[in-house]
Amino acid sequence: MSAPTRIRKAVFPVAGLGTRFLPATKASPKEMLPVVDKPLIQYAVEEAYEAGIRDMVFVTGRSKRAIEDHFDTSYELESELEAAGKQAMLELVRSVSPDDMNCLFVRQPRSLGLGHAVLCAEPLVGNEAFAVILADDLMVGVNGGPGVMAQMTGAFSKQGRSLIAVQEVPADHTRRYGIVRGASAGDSLLRVEEIVEKPAPEKAPSRMGVAGRYVLTPRIFEEIRNQPRGVGGEIQLTDAIARLMQHEAVYAYEYVGKRYDCGSKEGFLEATVELALQHPQVGEYFREYLKTLSL
Repeated sequence: MSAPTRIRKAVFPVAGLGTRFLPATKASPKEMLPVVDKPLIQYAVEEAYEAGIRDMVFVTGRSKRAIEDHFDTSYELESELEAAGKQAMLELVRSVSPDDMNCLFVRQPRSLGLGHAVLCAEPLVGNEAFAVILADDLMVGVNGGPGVMAQMTGAFSKQGRSLIAVQEVPADHTRRYGIVRGASAGDSLLRVEEIVEKPAPEKAPSRMGVAGRYVLTPRIFEEIRNQPRGVGGEIQLTDAIARLMQHEAVYAYEYVGKRYDCGSKEGFLEATVELALQHPQVGEYFREYLKTLSL
């Protein structure tokens, strides 16, 4: 029997400490930092939902209760809005977690890297292919087109093999990314021949950097379980994908869209400005305001 090619579950590793945004993240999860009027994690969940995914699996840590609360029902708030006749605002609050969406939570007890975080989700994912979305990477489609995860689940439905989102990065940025080398397989795909975690520019096999979106077959869990610690003493997902390639094909997917690295202050500010300009309520005002600045 062939494996199902529909992706039903997405894993969101959200247990990181967010040290690059201290002191803002001292008591609040970095994934709850707002870009205009939505937290980063909501953009990520909406991207998964657009792709037809309905089971959202959050791998959390000790200080991440705000994420659970955000996607929970707020009876008091909803009651007050309903009593005040603020129907549009009530619908906005309820839209954060639609009725057909399931939010599941599991703890990552120790900070042992992205691979370990994904492994923590295995009991909730089971033996099926699944998506991994890193909320730090805020990604949007082009001109109202499909989001990156919708593009990837569409490709997976045809290919049935693990996919890694990639983009070309500057040579001096290879230390920030997993880097892949591959052969063209058509339809925006490269069959991955090599993947290296954060190589120095002179050792990088290419300039194709891994962005924070993956569709992975369940075999990845076995590879993570059996691998030693890698860069930084952590269990790296990149290393597990390299081991997975010994058993089945892995493809890199050159997505169409814009990525904002909101794990950095610079990327976070870029996302805030550009998405504010596109916002239906404040975009026009903000554009006129920017014109008044002496830059």
